[in-house]
Amino acid sequence: MIKFRQRLAEPGILIADGATGTMLQRAGLPAGSAPERWNLENPAAVQALHEQYIAAGADVILTNTFGGSRPRIEKWGVGKRTHEINLTAARLARQVADGRAYVLGDIGPTGQLLEPLGALSQSEAVAVFAEQAAALAEGGVDGILIETMADLNEAVAALQGARQVTDLPILVTMSFDTRGRTMMGVEPAAAAQQLWALGVDVVGANCGRTLSETLDAIQRMRQALPEATLMAKPNAGLPHTAGGELVYDVTPQIMADYARRFAELGVKIFGGCCGSTPEHISAVAAALRA
Repeated sequence: MIKFRQRLAEPGILIADGATGTMLQRAGLPAGSAPERWNLENPAAVQALHEQYIAAGADVILTNTFGGSRPRIEKWGVGKRTHEINLTAARLARQVADGRAYVLGDIGPTGQLLEPLGALSQSEAVAVFAEQAAALAEGGVDGILIETMADLNEAVAALQGARQVTDLPILVTMSFDTRGRTMMGVEPAAAAQQLWALGVDVVGANCGRTLSETLDAIQRMRQALPEATLMAKPNAGLPHTAGGELVYDVTPQIMADYARRFAELGVKIFGGCCGSTPEHISAVAAALRA
């Protein structure tokens, strides 16, 4: 396969995978448990999920490391294994991808507020993200995806941390779910403009409440930055409880229909976030490759 950055510059949309946490719960991960621990405790299940997404048509898979930064791992009493968990996750995904798909090292928020709203300083956040990105890069990922960010300062800290340890492509997606803004009040156009000015390879939106709201965020980014390389990875709607289980109402066909609308906006990478399954990605692949 050609290098990921080169592939981004070529024509054609890339299809990313779907949810990780909700799918691992289907595979037996206890509710409330950290999915990242399964990189060490049940690697076969993690690799089986990667395989399902590639079989469904994904060109890009994410490592099982969304909550893999030290502050989040420490909540589970395994902070000292932060490097091992991220390194192992990257290697697991790399083994499955094996020339069939690109692997992005997944970095989510720390779960802490940055100063002045919280106790985490910008420099501490940069160091936290550098540690995680270094392990992912060592494991052989093709790029670093910083995702589901609400605080633009935290997104920038993650970008700075990753850049300290690797020259791999860096993608950043924010989550817009409160009146068209992130939880911290960041607007799509402002996020895209600031991040693109810092030289990220891809900017975009993921998670969120509805497909239509994520589509609107992408549209605002496109209007603000016609030249930007965009990524979208929306949820399969919001979950509700039915029969004691969480249910997402967005069907594979609905997501496939929306995928076409995202593609019309020139999105380079499209996949699913919470609640999306290999069936969703299969439907998306069929729609976008028709």
